[in-house]
Amino acid sequence: MKELLESIEDVVRLSLPVDEEFVITKHRFVADRKKRQKRICIVTGIHGDELEGQYVCYELSRRIREQVDSLNGIVDIYPAMNPFGIDSITRGIPAFDLDMNRIFPGNLDGDMNEYLAYKIIEELEGADLVIDIHASNIFLTEVPQIRINELNADALVPIAKKANMDLIWVHGASTVLESTLAYSLNSKGTNTLVVEMGVGMRITEEYGNQLTDGIFSLMKELGIWTGAVPDMKEAIVAYDADGDDVCYLNAPCSGIYMKEKKHGSVVEKGELVGKIINPLSGEVIAEIKAPEKGMIFTVREYPVVEEGSLMGRILKEKVLLENQV
Repeated sequence: MKELLESIEDVVRLSLPVDEEFVITKHRFVADRKKRQKRICIVTGIHGDELEGQYVCYELSRRIREQVDSLNGIVDIYPAMNPFGIDSITRGIPAFDLDMNRIFPGNLDGDMNEYLAYKIIEELEGADLVIDIHASNIFLTEVPQIRINELNADALVPIAKKANMDLIWVHGASTVLESTLAYSLNSKGTNTLVVEMGVGMRITEEYGNQLTDGIFSLMKELGIWTGAVPDMKEAIVAYDADGDDVCYLNAPCSGIYMKEKKHGSVVEKGELVGKIINPLSGEVIAEIKAPEKGMIFTVREYPVVEEGSLMGRILKEKVLLENQV
């Protein structure tokens, strides 16, 4: 077995008041420091309340150590791009009430947060592939999916198909924020995939293992990994640029939502997918039925709803037929 070359390195380190420091670190695995190699970057923790990527970082490191002879490039792992957010279970950067994923590409001469964003872009730019891992919020569970701006679909969809996801959702350009990490990197020519999976503030080990398998598949495709990889799932691809491929289930009233279907379920038009109950009166105050036949890929986990609350999303039958599901 060859020697494993790994290190923990600072991406940025800033002094803060009261003898504190703001530090973003990475875990680097290198097959050979003497030659130029391809590089993949695994990024997570931009939102401090999204923890699904933490397990992926652990499992990726564990498997590389287990099969070090199969490494043939550089793997950079960034578990906490927003370390204070993770420490305080806060989506944004604490004290600033600021979403880190709304300030890219940053500014070298800007305030601390803009400077951090600039340094992150500087660190990741030029990688052969970046994977930006997110979870849903605490209210919803998402099936493992990759979301892609239609402007980058030609380049990214073929790559995403090798990532072992359930769904590839191509959004219209008007729905994608230009201030995100992925938009900034893709606009600079660094291929970046955005993964959404699971639920906020929790870790779904099944999804973490699924994505980790997909990352090794992508590493093999890039020539960074020479070991065996399992068979990959064939993802459903939804080109939803016009917003016509997805049905949204919104609460017609306030109450307690009780789901009837799990995510990934295929439902018929008019089929019951959940109900809203009144715990005081003991009544069902609304039955939630599927407006179209299709697959549920987003399900509400937090049961308290108000009028208009999102309870789920259904991918329409026409998309399933196009993908022969």
